[in-house]
Amino acid sequence: MRENNPYREDKEQMRELLKQYENLKNGRSHSFLEEEAFETLIDFFLEKDDITKAAEAAEIGCEHFPYSSLLLIKKADVLLANRRYRDALEILDQVSVLDARDINIFILKTDAYLALDMHEKAVALLEEAVASFEGEEKIDLLFELADVYDDHEDFEKVFDCLQMILKEEPNNEEALHKICFWTDFTGRNEESIKLHKEIIDEYPYNELAWFNLAAAYQGLKLYEKSIDAYQYALAIDDKFDYAYRNMGDAYIRLRKYKEAIEVLEKVTELSKPEDVIFEALGYCYEKLKKYAQARFYYRKASHLRQDDSRLLYKVASTYFNENLWESCLKQLDTALQMHRLQPEYNLMAGECKMQLGQYKEAIQFFTNVVAVRPKNTKGWEALIRGLYSIAFFEDALEQSEAAIIATGGKAIFAYYKVATLLALGKSKEALIQLEEAMRSQPKMLKKFVELNPSVLQNQQVVDVIARYKRNKSI
Repeated sequence: MRENNPYREDKEQMRELLKQYENLKNGRSHSFLEEEAFETLIDFFLEKDDITKAAEAAEIGCEHFPYSSLLLIKKADVLLANRRYRDALEILDQVSVLDARDINIFILKTDAYLALDMHEKAVALLEEAVASFEGEEKIDLLFELADVYDDHEDFEKVFDCLQMILKEEPNNEEALHKICFWTDFTGRNEESIKLHKEIIDEYPYNELAWFNLAAAYQGLKLYEKSIDAYQYALAIDDKFDYAYRNMGDAYIRLRKYKEAIEVLEKVTELSKPEDVIFEALGYCYEKLKKYAQARFYYRKASHLRQDDSRLLYKVASTYFNENLWESCLKQLDTALQMHRLQPEYNLMAGECKMQLGQYKEAIQFFTNVVAVRPKNTKGWEALIRGLYSIAFFEDALEQSEAAIIATGGKAIFAYYKVATLLALGKSKEALIQLEEAMRSQPKMLKKFVELNPSVLQNQQVVDVIARYKRNKSI
């Protein structure tokens, strides 16, 4: 006994239908073809991307059933596929006389108007239709209208359409998924919170509504509230990986790194490996000063995103924090091969070289940073500190003066200039400069002392500092 095979039966039925259709076209004897048969034929040819045969079947079908709104709509659909937009509109106008309540008329007319760049007509047509229909048809038209607004970059109205859909049908999954994105995009978090609270009041076990509520709180930086809402979503569906991932982000924002690690590890259990999740885990472990574990996850992220030198830099930073200069440089060398003049990489490489006593190479790295970002203070600071530490005081003085000009007079470089003048034995000029620096930015004094703590053994320097403090207290 042969088992039933619906797929085989469908293929046989289709083969028979195509045979009868060919007989009809060639004037041979054939079974009578109903209008549904022509619809099936048109769909079959469209699925095969054979527009010519689909158009022929639509034409023959309409000749046999000239008042069939079903076949006229199919004919219009084929005309649209063939980019004959105005011809399609003419057909659809005919159908409107026969059956003005067919939703496909409005959807196909919208497609034609958009293709003809008649956006306002498409909007007006759909807005009128939305007001005329109810139930599922209204929902379909609202989705269509949302797409039209999206196409025309009227994003606020996209949100409005989705909100209307959820007022009509609170459990509509497609709308719940989409409104989460558009809430974030438009920043309408307060409205989203109100809407989803109403949905939850009616349907407390809707995990998507809880998720969207949480995401809206997160958009307002109300991270504690967002975590609570994510936990409700997870209580309903404990496999909801996006809730875990967003909760992980919220915990990171609150600097609760242990909790973030716990939920992010759930993401790795539930979904395929993702570089961004591994990177986030690495970040959390780095913040907890667990550098070996941070390295482990940064490397996993790097294996998945091998063209990203930034991840190699993050691996290097874990070695840097452990004072493992050689290992740090090894990672930075690879990163620098990808982006030779990236300032952060050069800065860290220079600091490593200084620690290893390779001063000439360190100065070159710091010079690279200054060349790329002349207005940024970090590169200048490192360069001047490097020159000062190896007693290149003339060069340090020159670079201090250059830094003052390049950074618009940052006070720290006035203090560095004082330090280099003192080192060069130019005490009188140094003390005058120190008094000026103290008047403009006294808080930067600590940077001056950090550069050379023994400066506090210089009585003249101590007198200037004491005089400033005395005058300030009067």
